Amino acid sequence: MKKIDIYTDGACTGNPGKGGYGAVLIYNGVKKEISAGYKLTTNNRMELIAAIEALKKLKEPCDVTLYSDSKYLTDAINKGWLDSWQKNNWKKSDRKPVLNVDLWEELISLLNIHSVNLIWVKGHAGNEYNEICDSLAVEAYTNSATLEDMGYIS
Repeated sequence: MKKIDIYTDGACTGNPGKGGYGAVLIYNGVKKEISAGYKLTTNNRMELIAAIEALKKLKEPCDVTLYSDSKYLTDAINKGWLDSWQKNNWKKSDRKPVLNVDLWEELISLLNIHSVNLIWVKGHAGNEYNEICDSLAVEAYTNSATLEDMGYIS
C-alpha cells in the first residue's frame, strides 16, 4: 500500500457559524492542499469533514498517517469511543446521543478501506502543516463559505 501523510484542521467563526476545513496530503514528497467553506456548521463537524474529504481523495487503499489537532477526532478513534458509540446505538457512556453520527458513519466507511493511524498534534504550536491547514480552513470560511452542511442540525 502507498504510504500517505495527511494533515487536517477545521475552523469556525462562532460555533455554530461559518466554517471551513483544510487538509494537506503528502505522498512521495508531493503535496496537495484541499479546503472548502460552509455557511453554517460547527468546529467539530469541520474537523471530521477535513478528515473525510482528505481520505476520499485517495484512489486506492492506502497506509495513512493522519495528523489532527482535534482531540474529538483522535480520541474517539484511538480511545475506542467510536466503537463503543456504535455498539450502544450511537449513545455515549452518559446515555446522551452522539453528535455528528452522519459524519462518523462516513468516516467509518473510509477507515474500513484504508489503514489509518491517527496522531494528535497540538494546534497553533508551530507544526508547519497544521498551520497550513488552519490557514486553509480560515481562508475557506472567510472567502468562500458557500457550501451547505446538510447534516448540521441547529
